Amino acid sequence: MLKQEKRSSLVLVLSVFLVAVLVAADQLLKWCATVWLAPVGQADLLPGILGLRYVLNDGAAFSSFSGSRWLLVIVTTAALIAVAVWMIVKRSSGLLYWFGILVLAGGIGNLIDRVRTGVVVDYLEFRFIQFPVFNLADILVCTAMGLLILYTILDTLNERRSNAAQKDAANTDGEA
Repeated sequence: MLKQEKRSSLVLVLSVFLVAVLVAADQLLKWCATVWLAPVGQADLLPGILGLRYVLNDGAAFSSFSGSRWLLVIVTTAALIAVAVWMIVKRSSGLLYWFGILVLAGGIGNLIDRVRTGVVVDYLEFRFIQFPVFNLADILVCTAMGLLILYTILDTLNERRSNAAQKDAANTDGEA
């Protein structure tokens, strides 16, 4: 039991550390965009593919809920608390663990901007398609959603395989 408690404590400390590192990276990149990119507006990273563009977003994804700063702060805070509690209670591992880490880091990164200035600094832009400008926090949250979808698909497939195996076993037992 003591070994399990130490492991749980270590996982919690590592989780907090990972979230802190990712949030710090997000905030550092946003600071760099504000200091160096804002004066010039935009720059090419990979011409025709990926560029930098300084944008202040007062909404959520795709500028939805634009101008609803405090609503977004409240909803984001509630969602982050729910994810944190879920991670602590469920003590998930694998894809769900990473889902939680990435959602917390990305959510906290953009929440800091909303609380501090009322807008989120976006700076990455795909140049080969029409797509909103985004930031590291957005990448973290979108990656987390991808992991959640992948987990759901894999879990569903495993459950179907398990159910099929149980039916086969029951049919085999009935024939014997």
